Amino acid sequence: MHMADALISPAVGGTMWVATAATAVYCAKKLREENDSSKIPLMGVAGAFIFAAQMLNFTIQGTGSSGHLGGGLILAVLLGPYGAFLTIASVLTVQALFFADGGLLALGCNIFNLGFAPAFIAYPLFKKIVGSEWTPGRVIAGSIIGTQVGLLLGAFGVVLETTLSGISSLPFSTFVLLMMPIHFAIALVEGLVPAAVVLFVRQAQPEI
Repeated sequence: MHMADALISPAVGGTMWVATAATAVYCAKKLREENDSSKIPLMGVAGAFIFAAQMLNFTIQGTGSSGHLGGGLILAVLLGPYGAFLTIASVLTVQALFFADGGLLALGCNIFNLGFAPAFIAYPLFKKIVGSEWTPGRVIAGSIIGTQVGLLLGAFGVVLETTLSGISSLPFSTFVLLMMPIHFAIALVEGLVPAAVVLFVRQAQPEI
């Protein structure tokens, strides 16, 4: 759900840059407090996987946006919410700077839309559903529901930011009705990916 610069006004883009930067600073501080150096190489490996997966984009007709694997929930389960947000921020920054995927003005929006909800809303929901059992059924259920929440909130962010920018020709309600069913369908399929990755990693390297 990368947004192009053309969808964002400088005021909205600047505001989201500030919100994203503040969240990144907070996450970096929390990571330093955790003092877990083993997370650093894992952030690199997980970030490379998400980077490659996100390069497979498909256009969402009529919205000026594109869809792809979000990856935020996978990162949050493997790295925790703070590491996940910083990793997704790094991935999206590289994509914007070197691959023209998204844009610099919209970068704050894209990082927030793809990073905040999966890390700080969907991940706690995933943990609550899975509990201490980590059975395949619970992991799959938590993954699908968590992905739904993260994607739908991110899609709603796209609608809200575009509408506040005064650029969309669609009324707010029409835009919401267009985006939500599309991302609901995407999330049903995408929700299986975190489940598969998490179950594989848990079996292969349970210490992670």
